[in-house]
Amino acid sequence: PGIGKSTLLLQTLAQIAQTSKVLYITGEESVQQVALRAKRLDIASHPNLRLMSEIRMETIVPQIDKEHPDVVVIDSIQTAYSELLQSAPGSVAQVRECSSILTRIAKGRQIIVILVGHVTKDGAIAGPRVLEHIVDTVLYFEGEQHSNFRMLRSVKNRFGAVNELGIFAMTDKGLREVNNPSALFLSSYRANTSGSCILISEEGTRPLLVEVQALVDQSHIMPAKRLAVGMDGYRLSLLIAIMQRHLDIQLFDQDIFLNIVGGIKVAEPALDLAVVLAIISSFKNKPLPDKLAVCGEIGLSGEIRTIQKGQDRIREAAKLGFSKIIVPKANLPREKIDNVEIIAYDKLEDVIYYCFSN
Repeated sequence: PGIGKSTLLLQTLAQIAQTSKVLYITGEESVQQVALRAKRLDIASHPNLRLMSEIRMETIVPQIDKEHPDVVVIDSIQTAYSELLQSAPGSVAQVRECSSILTRIAKGRQIIVILVGHVTKDGAIAGPRVLEHIVDTVLYFEGEQHSNFRMLRSVKNRFGAVNELGIFAMTDKGLREVNNPSALFLSSYRANTSGSCILISEEGTRPLLVEVQALVDQSHIMPAKRLAVGMDGYRLSLLIAIMQRHLDIQLFDQDIFLNIVGGIKVAEPALDLAVVLAIISSFKNKPLPDKLAVCGEIGLSGEIRTIQKGQDRIREAAKLGFSKIIVPKANLPREKIDNVEIIAYDKLEDVIYYCFSN
């Protein structure tokens, strides 16, 4: 709640209404509340943008037949209900029945139907799992409420590539697209700071540079604390075990806190090398070399494994002014890049020696 779903929809529908007829059905707000938001976003009224406040499917379906829209939005599916069922709105049965009715309308009338849904604490869509299967596209709109950044991520798409990522900034006039997210995420980055490492991530087809921060401190209670924000906590425990086994760095009595700056969540294995370097940098209280960016997956035997789209990552880091880039040996490019030193290793201990030997 409050992430900006309705704001993004209203801005998008205002653009679509320039060429197509749109019916926006809200079940969470009144027509007056939506009108106030449109006024705040400087969205002018348009004859193609029709608004309706209703949650009964028996009223919604005839209105769709009457308006003949090209695009229908239901905000949200958890508020809609059908009188054919006795259960309350938002229940598993109601969500399944209402989504099935709307899916048949979309297929039968050849129109676009957008269903807005809520997610659980785990990040999964609230309601029956079948909801993800019957739709053609699933988009997750996510971000921290205390951050101005919002991310629109495609996890299912029958019309194109998945794992695409759109990044927006929340302003007083609504959401604005971020054209160069890497530069934005690194705007507060300070060089020569221990516990900080720049990761060259890949979100869909877009290389993205983010800062990985780690704080390692002596623990006063056992077991020591392990906290990861923006990455899988189990992955962090695995990397700590690899460091203790293959680098002889004992962290059992150290509290370890890790954060992906900017509120972004990174799930790809190429994050491993940046996490390890940030932790060791904080543990030794020694900054990494200046203008260094890294990417690489670490195996359980301490090897650095190949990653996908290595060339794109290298070019993005070079474009942003990084002069030293550490990549897996298998991703070493054949052609050199001007003013960029590309360091390729296949063993974790060799990377640690390069970064901390001086």
